[in-house]
Amino acid sequence: MVTVIKDTVQPFETAAVMGLLPARPRLLALGEPTHGEDTLLEVRNELFRQLVEQEGYRTIAIESDCLMGLVVDDYVTSGTGTLDEVMERGFSHGWGAYAGNRELVRWMRSHNERVHDEGRPASERLRFAGFDGPLEITGAASPRQALTALHGCLAARVDADLLPCTAETLDRLLGADDRWTEPAAMTDPARSVGRSAEARELRLLADDLVSLLDEQTPHLLAAASRDDWDRAHLYGRTAAGLLRYHHWMADTSPARMNRLLGLRDRMMADNLLALAARGPALVNAQNAHLQREKSTMRMWQGKVEWWSAGALVSARLGEEYAFFATALGTIRHQGVGTPPPDTVEGLLYGLPQGRCVVDASRLATALGDPRPAARVSPWFGYASLDPAHLASIDGLVFVKDVEVPDRR
Repeated sequence: MVTVIKDTVQPFETAAVMGLLPARPRLLALGEPTHGEDTLLEVRNELFRQLVEQEGYRTIAIESDCLMGLVVDDYVTSGTGTLDEVMERGFSHGWGAYAGNRELVRWMRSHNERVHDEGRPASERLRFAGFDGPLEITGAASPRQALTALHGCLAARVDADLLPCTAETLDRLLGADDRWTEPAAMTDPARSVGRSAEARELRLLADDLVSLLDEQTPHLLAAASRDDWDRAHLYGRTAAGLLRYHHWMADTSPARMNRLLGLRDRMMADNLLALAARGPALVNAQNAHLQREKSTMRMWQGKVEWWSAGALVSARLGEEYAFFATALGTIRHQGVGTPPPDTVEGLLYGLPQGRCVVDASRLATALGDPRPAARVSPWFGYASLDPAHLASIDGLVFVKDVEVPDRR
């Protein structure tokens, strides 16, 4: 079988990735089956560098808080702050501690300094974005930051009579932030503030503020930059999304977790579609957030399922969205050893390449039916490749061995 599949494999480089696609996609998604491994971040960084140099990509978006990501974007575009500050304040989920993310930010800032020094247009600057909501698996942020920032953007540029409320009204309705971030609310809907009278009024006000932003587009674009307008829309999407998420945190029906996971990925998808309108971008997140198939997982109340951000974006963009899943051979420092030879990972592990790009469609044909068994990972943190999904991905990146992460 190794002899049969070797013709589906090419060395890992951008030309091999793009060669599997009919045209350059607006969103090229690179999934990962586990988080926090610097080997995978090195693969991502190398792909992004090549996309910048060979394909004209200018934006990278990762699975991190979209509002915190503004701190990183300000640094790489204009040098605001220091690298240490940005790594501490610009990433959620602990991603700022990873050496691969630090190297990405450092390289992007260096590239943009060269663009400035050479007098090239601002459109050639690299941009950074987080595309996750201000969410953790344990709960959601207060909508205060997004909602008050949106109100501030509008209050500075439109007639006060057009605003649906004052900043003081928002502050009163929001109350203390710890009401919104109560940890127990994730497992106990009764502890959530999401269906209080104040939350219901805030949802209406958020809708009115977003509508006013749209209504005033010609004036706002004349009074400020396109970046300012894009940022205001990000605040609006995030405020409305958080209020919707908190509403469903207070739900007691069996659909609660399905809705929460779906809402999170819907927020991701909306952010990705906004980035796609700006130009081609590389997207990096867990495979389950980027795949076209329905995502599933087991939680405390049983199996939940939802449509991922990738599925939602693919439905809108068609061939302008491309998804490359990543699969691994070993993660020995996490107890994940050599994959069984009767799995897709095991078959690819038998090839000499340490990192390669696999034509998923040709691989599926070569494997035939029935497909190999799915690998069972001994470590919960690695989500193995589902062979049934091969037909729905544009390509596969295989990394033979993951090295011990560098935490310096």
